[in-house]
Amino acid sequence: MRPDALLYPAPEGLYCPEGGFYVDPVRPVERALVTHGHSDHARPGHVNVLATRQTLDIMRLRYGEGFCVSEQAAGFGEDLLVNGVKVSFHPAGHVLGSAQIAIEKNGTRIVVSGDYKRRPDPTCAAYVPVACDVFITEATFGLPVFHHPDPMDEIGKLLASLRQFPERTHLVGAYALGKAQRVIRLLRDAGYSEPIYIHGAMEKLCDYYVGEGIDLGELLPATIESRDKSAFKGAVVIGPSSAFADRWARRFNEPLPAFASGWMMVRQRAKQHGVELPLVISDHCDWPELTETIRELHPAEVWVTHGREEALVRWCQLQGIKAKPLHLVGYEDEAD
Repeated sequence: MRPDALLYPAPEGLYCPEGGFYVDPVRPVERALVTHGHSDHARPGHVNVLATRQTLDIMRLRYGEGFCVSEQAAGFGEDLLVNGVKVSFHPAGHVLGSAQIAIEKNGTRIVVSGDYKRRPDPTCAAYVPVACDVFITEATFGLPVFHHPDPMDEIGKLLASLRQFPERTHLVGAYALGKAQRVIRLLRDAGYSEPIYIHGAMEKLCDYYVGEGIDLGELLPATIESRDKSAFKGAVVIGPSSAFADRWARRFNEPLPAFASGWMMVRQRAKQHGVELPLVISDHCDWPELTETIRELHPAEVWVTHGREEALVRWCQLQGIKAKPLHLVGYEDEAD
């Protein structure tokens, strides 16, 4: 079966006409297969949603009980039939519950990676390579300049800053799903045992991670009204970056703004956001990991989406691999 007859880009997202479903659709559809819980991939309003149990739970936490009409949980590695098309979900290593989706019919298998990373991360299931004819890869950091450092080295910078400025409150901006919990766990694995304060926007998701067996240590609400401001001297406070731009952040004791993102490699971005301590911690692959993954899978074709598409397409072509950009609209890279 021709790959572009099995799956192709439509205004709503990637569409499988044989199965009558979309993958990560950007607008409400009859049947959606969802790779993970980030809001640019998991949107409310679909009639039927098929995803991992953890992704369904996260959608419910974020959007409420009525986020869809009916839902079905897929276990990792489980083969399911959707209108005669075989689909299966496999760990993507991006955030808790994140999956690649394999779509197969008449001897053709396409793997939609969603967002994925190859670095070790105890807060989610590790990426599993899935053999395929066509690999659909993200390219968030799809330029040769992107080589991400060891995340533990970046956490070392935060711990060094805490020692150097013991009177200052270290405000760490991190995306509420995945990045915040990963930063907390990295701190714990680096030996930081003090309470970590979290913004209210983080509480439900952190509680969910803990309920799923992810040890995050002692977490306390970062509310100032009922607490002496001096309690936050030398403390770590984690919250969404948007919260650090308002009055909430200015209430802390000599706040030192930090931000955890792969984009902190780009100095101009750090400067634009007023970040004093950039932490290059990414939940996506960097350039070497993208290219090594393609080499490992050795697919007949690579389709590239949401990110720096052209550079990775060109790299594939130079390796003798057929490749094309998908030019999908509606998937953001700022969350990293």
